[in-house]
Amino acid sequence: MIGTIDHIEIEASDADEMAEFFEKLGYEQHRQTEHHGESYEYVPADGEGPLFEIHTVEGEEVPGINHIAFAVEDIDGVTEDLEDAEIDSIVGPYDVDKTGRTITNFRDPDGRRFQIVTDQD
Repeated sequence: MIGTIDHIEIEASDADEMAEFFEKLGYEQHRQTEHHGESYEYVPADGEGPLFEIHTVEGEEVPGINHIAFAVEDIDGVTEDLEDAEIDSIVGPYDVDKTGRTITNFRDPDGRRFQIVTDQD
């Protein structure tokens, strides 16, 4: 059902500083968007591993991992499976045009947010 990690979103106190940190680790900038204000996406230089999406903290958010997203092919079917399994706080699927993804959010028993994602058609 759910397997490969698509991306990990990090809320940073300073997205520019965090982006520089990832570059020092050998990551390469995939793209920069206006998603959540200023947003950076970094991928491993060797292509192995998940994308990191980095934002500056806003509003009630706190620095840390905001969510982990898993790649799926059939987001409607997997969302339905989550509903059938009585997973908490399911929202979606819906399109995020700034990132070109369709996502469904849900929460674990402790309230942490997870996502399933697919590229928009």
